[in-house]
Amino acid sequence: QVEVVESGGGLVQAGGSLRLSCTASGSIVSISNMGWHRQAPGKQREFVAVISSSGSTNYADSVKGRFTISRDYVKNTVYLQMNSLKADDTAVYYCYAGGVVVLASGRSSNYWGQGTQVTVSS
Repeated sequence: QVEVVESGGGLVQAGGSLRLSCTASGSIVSISNMGWHRQAPGKQREFVAVISSSGSTNYADSVKGRFTISRDYVKNTVYLQMNSLKADDTAVYYCYAGGVVVLASGRSSNYWGQGTQVTVSS
């Protein structure tokens, strides 16, 4: 069983910063990608950022230059540093761990966290 838990959300003023954390735990052998999606009220969930097992990163155009994704491979933890936040960044942020291989299963699966709320006041 794998659990993905996010933390670090909250309320911040426009122009401020927040750092989200997400840890995957369980009998994990390896994780390919870790990343973040978000869902604003009344909108579909959208991609934010991803970091691969080799450290390559990719960002949505809307967050490039403001958000930075990083990863601790020993702790199976991914971080999202969010700077220059805007009201449009308000959403529930979901972490995922992709291509997770669990001990004794030999299979690869994807797991999502429950989400953490980020609210940016203008």
